[in-house]
Amino acid sequence: MGTKRVRTCFKVIMALLILSFADTAAALSPDFGFFKGKVINYIVSTKPGGGYDAYARVIGKYMQKYIPGATVIVKNIPGAGNIIGANEIYLAKPNGLTIGTFNTGLIYSQIVGSQGIKFDLAKYSWIGKASSQTRVFVVSINTPYKTFKDIIETKEPVKMSASGVGTADYNDVLLVATATGANLKVITGYMGRENEMAMLRGEVAGQLGSYTGLIAFIKAKECRVLLQVAAKRHKDLKDVPLASELPISAQGKKIIAIINSMAELGRLTAGPPKIPAERLQVLRDAYNKALNDPELLKETEKSGMDLDPGFGEEVAKMVKDAVNQPGENIALLKKIITVE
Repeated sequence: MGTKRVRTCFKVIMALLILSFADTAAALSPDFGFFKGKVINYIVSTKPGGGYDAYARVIGKYMQKYIPGATVIVKNIPGAGNIIGANEIYLAKPNGLTIGTFNTGLIYSQIVGSQGIKFDLAKYSWIGKASSQTRVFVVSINTPYKTFKDIIETKEPVKMSASGVGTADYNDVLLVATATGANLKVITGYMGRENEMAMLRGEVAGQLGSYTGLIAFIKAKECRVLLQVAAKRHKDLKDVPLASELPISAQGKKIIAIINSMAELGRLTAGPPKIPAERLQVLRDAYNKALNDPELLKETEKSGMDLDPGFGEEVAKMVKDAVNQPGENIALLKKIITVE
C-alpha cells in the first residue's frame, strides 16, 4: 500500500473516531436545551414556613443557577400528612419539570399501607437528600419535665404536637412511646411553626422533630431538649442522651434502631418515575452543584441548616433499603403505627 493511500485511510479512520466521540459526548452531555425557557416546579408537601419549605427554597434557588435558562419555582401542596404533595410529584408528567420534597415519615406510611398513597417510593426518580436528621424530643420550658426520665415516670399523658397522621413527627412519637414506655399522646393538625406556637400557648407539652427544624426555637431557650434519636450524638447536643442509651428492652432498642436508619434520609428530593436519563442527570448535577455551592454553604450555615448531602443512585438505594424492611420489622411497625 502506498504512502498516500495509507495517509488517506488514516484520515478516514480518524474522522470516524472523531464522529464516534462526538456522538458519545452528545449522548452524555447535559440536556440543557430542553430546560431553556422552561419552569421547573419544586413541590413542597407542607405549608410555607417549615423546615422542608426552607430547604427547598434555598436549594431551588441554587439549582436554577446550574440549569441555564430555566426558572425554579417552589410550590406548596400540603395535606394528608404530606401524601397529597407526594402523590402530585409521583403522578406528574415525567418530563423533568416537576420535582419535590416530602416528609420521610412517608417511608413508614408506605410500609404499613396507609390509605391514600398513590406512589411507590422505590420508583421515584431520586435526585438527592440534603441532610441527615437528628430527631429531638423537646418540651416547653413552662412544663415541669427536666429529663426524659420525668416523661417516663409521669402518670398524666404528655401531649405532643404533630402535623398529621403518617408524618415523621407523628410516627416517631408513637415509636418512641412504645420503645420507652412513655405515656405520650399525639395531637395532630399543627403545620410548620404552629407546633412551636402550640407549645408556647400550653396546648401541648412538646414535640419530636428534626434538630435543624427546631434549632431556632431551641436557641431562643423556649424549650428543653430531653432526648435525641440518632445513630450518634449531634455536635451541638453532647449533653443530651441518645434514645439508644436508655435502659429499655431489646424490642425497644430495635424500634429506636429503625428510627435511626430513617434519620439518615433527611430533606429528600425526587421527581416522578421514568424521567428521561439525560434530563434526570441535569437535575442531579444541578442538585449536586447547588449543595456544594460556596454561597449556599454560607447561607445554610448562617441560618443553622445542617447539611449531609447524598446524590442520585446512592440515595435511591438508601430509600429502597429503608422501604424493604425485614418481615419482623414490618410486623412491628404495623402494630405501632395507625393505618388510615
